[in-house]
Amino acid sequence: MVTIYDIAAKAGVSAMTVSRVINNTGKISDKTRAKVQKVMEELNYVPNHMARSLVLQQSKLLFLLITDITNPFYTTLARGAEDSAKKQGYRLLFGNSDENAQKEKDYVDTILATRADGVLVAPAGDSSLPHLESLRRHNVPFVLLDREVPGMGSDVVLGDTKEGARKLVDHLTSRGHRRIALINGLPSISSARLRLEGFREALKLNDLEYDEQYVLETAFEPKSDLSDIESWLDSMNPPPTAIVAGNNVLAVEVIRTLMNRGIRVPEELSVVGFDDLGPYSEIDPFLTVIAQQAYQFGYLGMQMLIERIEERDQAPQPWRRIVLPAELIARRSVSLRE
Repeated sequence: MVTIYDIAAKAGVSAMTVSRVINNTGKISDKTRAKVQKVMEELNYVPNHMARSLVLQQSKLLFLLITDITNPFYTTLARGAEDSAKKQGYRLLFGNSDENAQKEKDYVDTILATRADGVLVAPAGDSSLPHLESLRRHNVPFVLLDREVPGMGSDVVLGDTKEGARKLVDHLTSRGHRRIALINGLPSISSARLRLEGFREALKLNDLEYDEQYVLETAFEPKSDLSDIESWLDSMNPPPTAIVAGNNVLAVEVIRTLMNRGIRVPEELSVVGFDDLGPYSEIDPFLTVIAQQAYQFGYLGMQMLIERIEERDQAPQPWRRIVLPAELIARRSVSLRE
């Protein structure tokens, strides 16, 4: 293994000078820095960041823990987080909890073991509270994304998801729909609760009755078995003319189920949802959505996190809460009802 002493000997400088080049500390001339860096490249030297973190009490390593990396919303969010981290001199690792509390706990244990400086986290749900408390006990700053956890004060970046649900219902009613159903995430997730609240409020404002048979609460994640959606569709009597999906994954699965049954969208049943289907959805724009600013979730969340990390030796500041507006994008998945 190549050491700083090997580099120092070949470059004709002291080991302390090599250390200063690696850690970007002290006064080193540009000529000396370039000479040391050239030798490091020739010898394929990789700095030991873990040892460095023990000395500096800072690893420059951050962690992004999300619920579903295959979801275009979180993919774009991750891009924003990484761009922001890199711009400010930090490296970023990723974890995917699949909305599973045990998997989330395992990642938190890994975060603590790697001595990450901070964490951006989209919680699995209300069950995430003890995991966040563990981070706090170990003085690891974190910022919540997209979801809140009751009982845990923290910085958070959210979308105006309740207003988004209202906009979707208003759009459907403006197109003549009166029987509107909702397929949503589980009530243990704060964003799902807010979407249900917005859905119910919009129905009331449009003089429509709320009927529990028109609501299905299920996991936000992809499913191999669509039987719960199929059973729900069969149970609604009379059937809805439109369905609001709590996220893009559920919207796709509803449309897939309808296609399997030979039900045309939007001619026979309209479908709308939250979050767009990724950067390539513009090729064949179809689904009417509430588009959240996924990139800004990650970018702003990372800025807030790094500010917390670099200010943690100062007097604590009040928790910050950013709520990003949601935009309705009307496309072809909604028919006009007479």
